[in-house]
Amino acid sequence: MAYSKIKTSVADGIGVITLSDTATLNAAGLELMGELRQAFDAFAKPDAGVRCVVLTGEGRGFCSGANLQGRGDGIGAGTPDPEGPDAGAGLETVYNPFVTSLRDYPIPIITAVNGVAAGVGCSLALMGDLIVVAESAYFLQAFRRIGLVPDGGSTYMLPRYIGKARAMEMALLGERIPSKTALEWGLCNRVVPDSELMAAAMELARNLASGPWALSSIRKLIWESLDTEWKEQLHAERVAQKYAGRSEDSREGVLAFLQKRVAAFVGR
Repeated sequence: MAYSKIKTSVADGIGVITLSDTATLNAAGLELMGELRQAFDAFAKPDAGVRCVVLTGEGRGFCSGANLQGRGDGIGAGTPDPEGPDAGAGLETVYNPFVTSLRDYPIPIITAVNGVAAGVGCSLALMGDLIVVAESAYFLQAFRRIGLVPDGGSTYMLPRYIGKARAMEMALLGERIPSKTALEWGLCNRVVPDSELMAAAMELARNLASGPWALSSIRKLIWESLDTEWKEQLHAERVAQKYAGRSEDSREGVLAFLQKRVAAFVGR
């Protein structure tokens, strides 16, 4: 499929999606978001052969946030609000369904963050199961600068990832969080030199793409644990283990262990 705001490629079970609207530092306008949803949906199909997705940005930034010149206020809102434009309508119809689809995605996601990850771009970066960040990159909750509130799930993720105090600092002050601080706070998994960003992300992606079918269940369990009580989580583990234990990869893993060799997982 031809895209105008993103680029995609697939090799060795790894699907790469690159935000490619460099004139706006890959701002997440409605057209880009639509293409992003199509690409992720396409990679999730069983016949696509994709076992891990890497999301990154082209040029000097990962994603500068929503495109303020094409915010789409009022989209999906029906009758215009007499009190004025509805800045949340696009969230309801486009952004929220998309980040929810990433949370429920069937295969692991790696985000490779270059340059700025601001606004909803910060949220997209945080949706990675593994987050690799270039040394020059930074996270920014820029909403206060334009009189809006954080969105894209950031008020959900940030307190859970880095605690209330740091989440408040990011959202209320709107200051840049450089890569070193992001790593110290637990916002990301790796910080690497700029020139090594994609190599580091792809190394992790190869590890995941050659992993067992159970990786899908692992990411699902951890995402859902953010909302689940102890007893419910134990039950979820029990159910997931039943299906993981019936997979081809589990049989191969046990056999490889007994034969003292490296398992050859096929993702089933």
